[in-house]
Amino acid sequence: MRTALSRLTLHEPRTLASALKLMRSGGPSGPLVPIAGCTDVYVQLQFGALPASAYLDLSRLAPLRKIRMHGDVLVIGALATFADIIGSRLVRRALPMLVAASREIGGPQIQNRGTIGGNVANGSPAGDSLPVLAAAEATVVLANADGERRVPFSGFYTGYRKSVLKPDELIIAIEIPVVEGVQWFRKVGTRAAQAISKVVMAAVRSSHPRIALGSVAPTVVRLPRTEAALASGAGIAEAQGVLREEIQPIDDMRSTAAYRLQVSANLLEAFWEATA
Repeated sequence: MRTALSRLTLHEPRTLASALKLMRSGGPSGPLVPIAGCTDVYVQLQFGALPASAYLDLSRLAPLRKIRMHGDVLVIGALATFADIIGSRLVRRALPMLVAASREIGGPQIQNRGTIGGNVANGSPAGDSLPVLAAAEATVVLANADGERRVPFSGFYTGYRKSVLKPDELIIAIEIPVVEGVQWFRKVGTRAAQAISKVVMAAVRSSHPRIALGSVAPTVVRLPRTEAALASGAGIAEAQGVLREEIQPIDDMRSTAAYRLQVSANLLEAFWEATA
């Protein structure tokens, strides 16, 4: 059953300060739900799955859409769309694996609407940008009416679609330090495009390899033991054995745990060969 739109309240702040003030005051039935691209929220509204009745439209906050360099740090505003990321020379130069991931997120319509802040806030383990941010050791910039705080991406999620984000906070940016090494991204789904991932991997080959997987656990995961094995000079077969012990893939309607385990091992080999 669709959500009755006549029962919903929409706030449209024109400044970040106004948005944060509204987040602090909340709505009549609880915290406001921030919206931007709405590629997930609209689906849930269509099926009557969102209990919230008050929403905060962030789309007018143009400064949060900027992509810029702050010294050596790449700063991507939370409202930057995946089309913005694909078209950004800064991102193509500093984080090409995020461009590759952005091209795999839905079709052009979704890429033009969906935002990186929304992908992070949504927290789906199948979110294609999340393994990239994990492997890049990004930082999530949060803000409320009292000020800003920064949370390492590795410590942002606490469980399935759960995070340290407080009810009155907004994600305002993602910060990515310089990534040394060769970057790599691969998504495996039911078809070549516009599919939810069964397994997604982002990785960096350097003296200290970084490997992150999505769609194999309640949250995106890094593989420190597998990374250490490769860093120590282990062969790919040995590293695959470590990976098989390190992850415990989920079973769901999209795939089996056994399939995800085998695909994850295959992707590790593909990454290591492609970046040799």
